[in-house]
Amino acid sequence: MLEQLRKIVADLHAELPRNGLVTWTSGNISARDPQTGYVVIKPSGVMFEDLGPHNMVVVDSEGRVVEGDHKPSSDTATHCYIYRAMPEVGGIVHTHSPYATAWAALGRDIPCVLTAMADEFGGVIPCGGFALIGGEEIGREVVRVLREGPNPRSPAVIMQNHGVFTVGPTPKAAVKAAVMCEDVARTVFLAHLLGTPIPIAPEDIARLHERYTTVYGQ
Repeated sequence: MLEQLRKIVADLHAELPRNGLVTWTSGNISARDPQTGYVVIKPSGVMFEDLGPHNMVVVDSEGRVVEGDHKPSSDTATHCYIYRAMPEVGGIVHTHSPYATAWAALGRDIPCVLTAMADEFGGVIPCGGFALIGGEEIGREVVRVLREGPNPRSPAVIMQNHGVFTVGPTPKAAVKAAVMCEDVARTVFLAHLLGTPIPIAPEDIARLHERYTTVYGQ
């Protein structure tokens, strides 16, 4: 079932260690099939080098296993809640990437002081409140922050004391957001070591984001 989507999700998992976003077996990617509504997600506790299409797990929108010989990720309830609440989302990534998670440990938004942040995130990367792992609590907080937080344009949320969640219309877009989140989190962290970063005016952030999302690229 969903052979092509299994391969896409399995292959994308290689980008997480390649970009220094995960350690050991932490972190996961999922994708939703638009026809069936089923979700393909990483199995729990499996090393990244051992991942392939064969051990991806297929679950329904409530997180019940439809196909697969492994237990799904411990974050499955979170992913499924986000998919149910945000039908425009086709892919989700979760990491504990070090610089972004350092901001999360402080419970602080990552301020928008780089044009790359304005381009990709349209403003600050917001920090959600603390929520326990295993149920839908994290998913509820991610959705709340994405919809009602200080920057509804952001595809990324850092969760207090936890890590990063990113969303996208495709799993590849969500992976890109996770890579970019860690990249700007590191640069802004370093900038704070040097002094006080210079903020970008909100109207300039809006113009930069509009250009990036409507003009940039092919």
